[in-house]
Amino acid sequence: MTEACAAKELNGKKYRCFFELALSVMGGKWKPIILYHLGQSGVLCFSELRRGMPEVTDRMLTRQLRELEADGLITRTVYRQVPPRVEYALTEPGQGLFPILLSMRDWGAAYEKSMGAGPTPAGERYETDKRPSLHPSYGKSADADAAAPVK
Repeated sequence: MTEACAAKELNGKKYRCFFELALSVMGGKWKPIILYHLGQSGVLCFSELRRGMPEVTDRMLTRQLRELEADGLITRTVYRQVPPRVEYALTEPGQGLFPILLSMRDWGAAYEKSMGAGPTPAGERYETDKRPSLHPSYGKSADADAAAPVK
């Protein structure tokens, strides 16, 4: 049995190990999906994120975006116009999570296959087998190809 590490605190988050810190910053149901969409698509506005996650409520999406911004994983840019426009993008630390998210995606694809999932119903849109990469607007600070696909 491993011994508990001493507690630390960063930006109001208490944790006992780096893994616990990582999960507290990017964990949950919606945060990884938000980060994945931003990594794949580059800059997105609220409505674009919302369309990509039809089950999330506006309130929950707003809350998750605020937490990701407070934790330094995304930026929020407000354009003073009518109607107001707000755009979200990954920061450098957020970009660093993209290879991890791709590995999780690859695991999900392998798991689906191993469990014998059937084909996508006719007329339904689903993710392609092609592995996405970090959007070119982010440059090379977090190369998505650094994470090898899980076989």
